[in-house]
Amino acid sequence: MPGVLVVDDDLTVRRTLGMNLRARGYTPLYAATGEQALALAAEHRPDAVLLDLCLPSLGGLGVLRSLRVWSEAPVLVVSGDDAPATKVEALDAGADDYVTKPFSMGELFARLRSVMRRRAAPHPPPPPLVTADFTIDFRAERVTRQGRPVPLTPRQWRIVEVLAAEPGALVARDRLLREVWGPGYGTEHHYLRVFMSHIRRRLEPDPRRPRYFVTETGAGFRFLPGEPPGRDRR
Repeated sequence: MPGVLVVDDDLTVRRTLGMNLRARGYTPLYAATGEQALALAAEHRPDAVLLDLCLPSLGGLGVLRSLRVWSEAPVLVVSGDDAPATKVEALDAGADDYVTKPFSMGELFARLRSVMRRRAAPHPPPPPLVTADFTIDFRAERVTRQGRPVPLTPRQWRIVEVLAAEPGALVARDRLLREVWGPGYGTEHHYLRVFMSHIRRRLEPDPRRPRYFVTETGAGFRFLPGEPPGRDRR
């Protein structure tokens, strides 16, 4: 059964989430502090993390940043703070989604399934796409630069995959949200701004002037691969 680490300093919340996780076929792990969360994550390598931001000592954002150094496990923030700035900060630190307390169990588990879901490819993946600065390997689900993997989270990779699968095509914001986060999404455009910023910092030669991952203001994004390396451009 998939393991889910529940990180919350409220014992009642931990018990309630644990009961609901077990009822739905998950194996819960529990942490009341950030330090406990990191130790359990390192030991058990959970399949997903439900993370409160308000924790004693090491806060939730600190846990998130530490996890993202070595772990790609999906992280769903579950917080009572509904301020947009906090949500953006959590996404910027590497969260995959954000649920505000109080929440319905139906919504929580729909979002948990979404962050854990891996899209089943209906067709064989396309061949690697080579640009002048990096190579996108669809089969291996990774991007390499000079033969070395570029670190991307699962969400970041999925955005790259969706855009690069249709070079030059405009991918609407709503469609990109649904394909990456799931069918319940379509208006959380700030998610895309945060994640695209991370992708550009990792892949663009000049993130401030993107040449590959281009924004069409108010509409969506395009992936422009440019000329393959070695081609005569005259």
